[in-house]
Amino acid sequence: MKQEMAVEAIGVSFLYEEDRTGRGKVLDQINLSIQQGTFVSIIGHNGSGKSTLAKLMNALLLPSDGTIIVSGFDTRDEQVLWEVRRQIGMVFQNPDNQIVGVTVEDDVAFGLENLGVAPDEMPNRIKHALESVQMDQFADRQPHHLSGGQKQRIAIAGIIAMRPSVIVLDEATAMLDPRGKQEVMSLAHRLHQEHGITILHITHFPEETLQSDRVIVMNEGKVYLDGTPRTVYEDVDRLLAIGLDVPLAVRLRHQLKKQGIAMNPVFHREELVSELCKLLSKT
Repeated sequence: MKQEMAVEAIGVSFLYEEDRTGRGKVLDQINLSIQQGTFVSIIGHNGSGKSTLAKLMNALLLPSDGTIIVSGFDTRDEQVLWEVRRQIGMVFQNPDNQIVGVTVEDDVAFGLENLGVAPDEMPNRIKHALESVQMDQFADRQPHHLSGGQKQRIAIAGIIAMRPSVIVLDEATAMLDPRGKQEVMSLAHRLHQEHGITILHITHFPEETLQSDRVIVMNEGKVYLDGTPRTVYEDVDRLLAIGLDVPLAVRLRHQLKKQGIAMNPVFHREELVSELCKLLSKT
């Protein structure tokens, strides 16, 4: 049975108008297929093209060359623009820039009003969305009184209410404290596992990618590596060559290996502790 594709990028390039921005080609002949129902992390430096790719998926930008297909819709077709944006929900870096409602409930309702959802249908959608992010008890609260992590959960609730097939987290944890990061990542994985929502997680933080089905590494507008977290982070030297960090356990094992200390491959901190205990018990 053929796997449904949530997003396809076919020969996609993107070039900013140099006379206005001074920037050149940001994406260069990208070919990607994202399967429906998967959790995919995209990692890379600033300027690697990962956030531009996200904006192309939501038709906030259009490709200079090539095609982006979202759930069967071509993003360049103006007649299906709203359907594309209904299929893909975007959560951005700064939660304060996404809050528009006087109350949490108003904020979640905003996107539904833009979609033209019938007023009698909205209360159930809002209630379900807030329950999904465990924020229903805050429905009447003013958003500016909430923590950064709670604000991002409200932003995600607004997306859930619109019933997208894909949620894109575009550096959505970058401005959060450790607790806020954990809240958002736990929610993203729960939405993926329990509701089958496709998650595209764009991040600078390799530790946040370890539970993904797939990790795509972007560099200079191209796909540099693409595979499971284990296959991608096994190639430590290639990642370090472009100045990218790797998860702590991977980095420490790599350093120990250079000192002549053999150890089984590790990717999570728990695996590292287990292997270190084995080494210590032998000595």
